[in-house]
Amino acid sequence: MKNQFQSFYLDSPLVEGRVFDLFDAAENVPTQDVAVFFVHGGGWNSGSRTLFHKLMEELGNLGYITATTDYRLGGVTAFEQLADIRETFDCFVELLKKRGHSGKVAVHGSSAGAHLASLLSCAKPGECGEDISRLKYPEIRPVRASLQATPYNFKHWEGMMPPFWSQMQRVAGKSYAEDPERYERLSLCNYINADNPPLFFMEAELEHLFPSELTFQLAEKHRQMNIATQWKVYPRVEHGFFYALDRKMQQAAFKDLCSFLQGELTTF
Repeated sequence: MKNQFQSFYLDSPLVEGRVFDLFDAAENVPTQDVAVFFVHGGGWNSGSRTLFHKLMEELGNLGYITATTDYRLGGVTAFEQLADIRETFDCFVELLKKRGHSGKVAVHGSSAGAHLASLLSCAKPGECGEDISRLKYPEIRPVRASLQATPYNFKHWEGMMPPFWSQMQRVAGKSYAEDPERYERLSLCNYINADNPPLFFMEAELEHLFPSELTFQLAEKHRQMNIATQWKVYPRVEHGFFYALDRKMQQAAFKDLCSFLQGELTTF
């Protein structure tokens, strides 16, 4: 049966946002050794795990087991959101292990989801200051991460839209003037090291929020460390373009994602 999935809630009684959907691989194809975990965007205050269901259906047809997670959106900080995502990732790993899967998981995130997915992948559990007390497999981290529209850091940069900076300060929990150290702990650029998995920065030509040239700097640093990180710009598309497969560049990005999952993508 197509489009079959299960939802798993982390808490009883239920806590809104602390839930993920698991999609099985199609029955008529071999199951891939790597599973895929999706983190949606939405400015840290909106969005839904269901945004990725179409991509997950297509990956299932190729043999991938996938999961897509929500996280709390109101009245919490990015540290609490990262804790939610680490816990759903941990639960996904546990379910995979119970099924006899390798437990190897790649991550894909978009915008705010790319920010959280990048920290999940590059920062050690708890390194950002998030709660990890409920993790059963803290030693298991993503084997690779595909990131669309990723912030280089969590600080103000030239040309940032004022409302967006206000939103970032809200989700940081304190203003930058009050506690700049929080912003350092939420900045991907501070976690780039030789222990990172390969990343794939999927950049939109018409990106208006996060400067693409900054993620290229991160990709270059990884290359200097002999990490096979990739970076590519997709023409004539905008911020957050990769939630569907209707347009030519969405289809191209999906093809590249599949190549990246297999360790076969080369972009520069």
